[in-house]
Amino acid sequence: MHFIDAPRRAARRPLARVTVPWVDVAAGVPYFTTDDGAAWAPVGQNDAIAWPDLAGAFRRRDLGSVERYLAMLAGHGVTCLRLMLEYAHGEHRYLERPAGHFAPAMVRLWDDLIALFERYRLRALLTPYDTYWMWVRWGRHPYNRIHGGPCARRSQWLLCASTREAIKRRLAFATERWGGSGAVFAWDLWNEIHPAHAAGRAEELADFVADVGGFLRAEELRRHGRAHPQTVSVFGPALALDGRVAECVFRHPALDFATVHFYEDGTIDHPRNTVDAAVSVGRLVREALAECPPDRPFFDSEHGPIHTFKDHRRTLREPFDDEYFRHIQWAHLASGGAGGGMRWPNRHPHSLTPGMRAAQRALSAFLPLVDWTCFRRRNLSSELRVDGGALRAFACADDTQAVVWLLRTDHIDRSGTLRRDAPALSARLGVPGLAQGLYRVTAWDTSAGAPLAAWDHDHRGPPLTLDTPPFHADIALAIRRT
Repeated sequence: MHFIDAPRRAARRPLARVTVPWVDVAAGVPYFTTDDGAAWAPVGQNDAIAWPDLAGAFRRRDLGSVERYLAMLAGHGVTCLRLMLEYAHGEHRYLERPAGHFAPAMVRLWDDLIALFERYRLRALLTPYDTYWMWVRWGRHPYNRIHGGPCARRSQWLLCASTREAIKRRLAFATERWGGSGAVFAWDLWNEIHPAHAAGRAEELADFVADVGGFLRAEELRRHGRAHPQTVSVFGPALALDGRVAECVFRHPALDFATVHFYEDGTIDHPRNTVDAAVSVGRLVREALAECPPDRPFFDSEHGPIHTFKDHRRTLREPFDDEYFRHIQWAHLASGGAGGGMRWPNRHPHSLTPGMRAAQRALSAFLPLVDWTCFRRRNLSSELRVDGGALRAFACADDTQAVVWLLRTDHIDRSGTLRRDAPALSARLGVPGLAQGLYRVTAWDTSAGAPLAAWDHDHRGPPLTLDTPPFHADIALAIRRT
């Protein structure tokens, strides 16, 4: 495919490159591994090249601050950022301008970011377009035909043959320039795919994924000898529009893993307390896993208080938001999602709080307690037996491992957070489906990011039954046969 290359000056004084293993889906298991056989999970959040923490990369205004930020993320156990190749909220972060001409400053920005990701062993889930602002500001976008672009109307993005070729051209350029790096985790082929992008015709979504995803895979195999995993994201409420949307997102044979954006009305997009949000996430993960093939990884690649922030113009109080964030990530992981889900900050400024970074570090420190390379989990949140108080259970397991998170539903204070001075309680669990044998049980303090206790448990008859150590608000457990 012919496309206009960026001027060579965009690559002047490149940063030093480091080889990083590629990530792929584990064989027969709904999680990820690197090509050297290590387990890998997407722990991170959405970020943007125009937001404060990465803004210094544009025209190399302050690469030092960007590097310090990425080093901090790596030090907190973050492994992945979801990023859009352009951010169309303003006029200066288009990857192409005009269409077909790759802007030198943007190419250099991505050259630098990929090199810095390699240095700190971070990875990017890349999506080629910022479709939200592209839709809202379509009158200004370089792809609009009035500016010499390929497309007459935004309702034709996924249907117009000329636009389809432009999308392929962008992806071909991106993988030629950056796709040879293991710092690219995967491609989100289209951010929040929606029938409105195809004149309301949901049946066209699967064709777009097959065509564009197939082109990109062939291009990567030709250039690199292998291809990065692919997904396509969707705004969660849009799944109810037409069954063919879910069929495409969850089960399209050309995709490697599934991603949804959890913006449930009220509980997640405008939370009143930190418990209901977690309950919703647990239910949404369970519903998503029921839609996916059993060996296909799933995770939430966007969530957050978008209605509170965007429509009510309010930033959540930091203590509330920290607990809301932490509860959501543990509900996601324990219910069977890969990693803790990827927050869209929805804060002013668009950056996560120190408390959220600590929560990411606590989750990341828990992950080695489970062998994800062979964990064929199924959701057991409804099947788990729990005795001991007002508790909501989130759980997944196969026949040799289980992950459980227990959350108290009483003692919610007037601010919507759980009271830490509530009397401690202990719960008795019955975990079905685990084979007999000796198990190592680790109880985890999700706030401190450290074990509360660890012990061996001799399981001789179903279900595996154990008592938790006392806890005040929540507790996680890793259960693994030795």
